Amino acid sequence: MSLVRDFYALLGVSSSASVELIKAAYRKKATLYHPDKNSSPDAAVRFREIQEAYDVLCDTERRKTFDAYRQRSLIEDPLPVAREISAKYIQGILH
Repeated sequence: MSLVRDFYALLGVSSSASVELIKAAYRKKATLYHPDKNSSPDAAVRFREIQEAYDVLCDTERRKTFDAYRQRSLIEDPLPVAREISAKYIQGILH
């Protein structure tokens, strides 16, 4: 089973965040992880993940689809999804 990456956690916003809040969080994270400004080996990967999260969450239809899939994943097999979400959240705090 493929686990859903939690785009909300990647950007550090709640699932009820407005588009304006998502944009602000994206700008902050993108500046932090932009490969031109961050020499970390994983900066480019993290930047692409943040870009993907922003692209999905700022598009109304894609966000609805993501939310529905995320909800189904939590219902079908919540433990692995909860572990992944918490690991990504903790990773986001530490970086």
